[in-house]
Amino acid sequence: MAIFLTRDSKVIVQGMTGSEGMKHTTRMLASGTQVVGGVNPRKAGTTVDFPGGVQVPVFGTVAEAIDATGADVSVIFVPAAFTKAAVVEAVDAKIPLAIVITEGVPVKDTAEFFEYAQDAGTTRLIGPNCPGLITPGQANAGIIPADISGPGRIGLVSKSGTLTYQMMFELRDFGFSTAVGIGGDPIIGTTHIDCLQAFQDDPDTDAIVMIGEIGGDAEERAAAYIAEHVTKPVVGYVAGFTAPEGKTMGHAGAIVSGSKGTAQAKAEALEAAGVRVGKTPSATAQLMREIMQGLTR
Repeated sequence: MAIFLTRDSKVIVQGMTGSEGMKHTTRMLASGTQVVGGVNPRKAGTTVDFPGGVQVPVFGTVAEAIDATGADVSVIFVPAAFTKAAVVEAVDAKIPLAIVITEGVPVKDTAEFFEYAQDAGTTRLIGPNCPGLITPGQANAGIIPADISGPGRIGLVSKSGTLTYQMMFELRDFGFSTAVGIGGDPIIGTTHIDCLQAFQDDPDTDAIVMIGEIGGDAEERAAAYIAEHVTKPVVGYVAGFTAPEGKTMGHAGAIVSGSKGTAQAKAEALEAAGVRVGKTPSATAQLMREIMQGLTR
């Protein structure tokens, strides 16, 4: 079991023939993902050769790709200016899962395509500005390195791409059911709460790591959800303990105003919900290590 992505997932890549699309499609294929097609209207009807003698067909639209391949996941690598149109096309084709890797997408565009997907009710969005997700040993959809950790029974949900990679590497001796990078923009598709619910319901996830960061109230809302609905052990980390008030921290959603959105406030909300919070990523990994060792005794 896993959440959202399994070895049976059939993946298409919107923007596969671009430089980033080609690079990461090569990596996804190498990690065992079933990449069944690319989408580029200007190159429809062609095929692309990848290492290992793999040929991937290119389709003109997402709908054509789904009809021909049975694809149920799209990874979107198109430039920011065209991301809204790419997502709308994926939603119109009723793809069950669309993962938007692109960074720098205007918030107005994200708000509009998020509402469009919500109204349609057929497509889960992950991102934008995210590394995607990986179910180690089964499938990898996005840019997460596939060789830093193996399969296991920890679930990971994170706003930060680099902290996703660090946590997976530090806990590689235990491994992960699925790791989801949800992105750090002010508006995102899949939230901490969505992943917490899925991990809670997944029989092959024993414990959960949640990585947040300063700004907004997503972590506080996640804490309230954990208190009411999550029975599995959760450890947390909030990036930005040293950030001064009003300072943006890379991600567009990470800005603190007064006491609202501070790392300390988020940590206190999580701890009040029974979540053990680390002061550093390594300390957080150690907290999870202790939990997993306790579960296996």
